[in-house]
Amino acid sequence: MKEAFQHSFKLKEFFEKNSEKFEEKLLSEAVNVKDKINEILAIGNINLVNNAHSMVVYIIEGKEKELQLFAKQEGIAWATHSIALSFKLEWVQAIRRTLWNFIEQYSELAGEQKTLNFFRLEKEINTRIDAFLNTFFISYSTFKDSLIIAQRELVENLSVPIIPINASISILPLIGSVDTFRTSILEEKVLTEIGIAHIQTLIMDLSGIADMEPQVIAHLMKIINGASLMGCKTVITGLRVEVVREMIQQGLSFDHETKTLGTLQQALKEYLII
Repeated sequence: MKEAFQHSFKLKEFFEKNSEKFEEKLLSEAVNVKDKINEILAIGNINLVNNAHSMVVYIIEGKEKELQLFAKQEGIAWATHSIALSFKLEWVQAIRRTLWNFIEQYSELAGEQKTLNFFRLEKEINTRIDAFLNTFFISYSTFKDSLIIAQRELVENLSVPIIPINASISILPLIGSVDTFRTSILEEKVLTEIGIAHIQTLIMDLSGIADMEPQVIAHLMKIINGASLMGCKTVITGLRVEVVREMIQQGLSFDHETKTLGTLQQALKEYLII
């Protein structure tokens, strides 16, 4: 195996040049998760392999702020789609083992004069991985609790789950069926909450809605226009094919100021800034 590695005196370059071998080793370490990769990608558009590469680069380069932000985004995404935490824990621990395996290979190839200070490196690498896990679980738990509370209020008070992310950004994940009655409630609650909380950006995630009637889509657009009049920008994520097809057939389209993104994770990456 040692001879198959491309030699590099820079740790980051070593990982980049041997990325395929890194993935092979990682998948061999993640016994249970490797069979769930495609399922997790389909459920939440979360690419575990690509995310592993990003995480390793942040760790190697010591980009702690970027690592924390990435962990927070991941926590919200996993909580939104209710993906089992056991898979995430196994995956991160597999990344840890694979990372150390590659550091060992790198150190041996580099020779004695290039051998890394093991004790310093061990502290830095493991501290960053532990910090990632800590931030991820806090983010997951906090957002999951917010979802549970918001969904309970939806059932009990015919409310909507508007979840604040920071002082100016909130998420509205719509789940289940949306009829004209519910859109009337949405209109009242969304506009009221924008006024009370001074929301500047509302991320409306529609990935949990398979289809909507034309009149519901039209009413939803009126709500977005109303939010715009109050100074709140709306970002639409997760539009299903069925909804888009219905909009095309009816000749409906969102206002040019309304931004659309494929997934909630994309919106979080763009609008969540430390």
